[in-house]
Amino acid sequence: MTRAFRLSNELALAAVVVVGLGGVLYAAVFHYWRRGVYIVAAACVLGALLRLVLPARRVGSLAVRTRAVDVVTLLVLGAALGVLGSAVPA
Repeated sequence: MTRAFRLSNELALAAVVVVGLGGVLYAAVFHYWRRGVYIVAAACVLGALLRLVLPARRVGSLAVRTRAVDVVTLLVLGAALGVLGSAVPA
């Protein structure tokens, strides 16, 4: 395997990390922490969807355990962040 091929397998994880960091930066720069938390929650849901639809050889480091465990874990984390973001008073 070439290095470029191995790096291309990490594009799914890179997309999730970029969206998550975008949410953190949005919260820090614009001081809208609730929207930032929602963006981070969306990054978790994106990770779950990518893990669900992409083959195992293309998800790279998003594949930690079985597909079902990874998808459920990321969906629960995304839902929990969304609920906590909306439950905390402004």
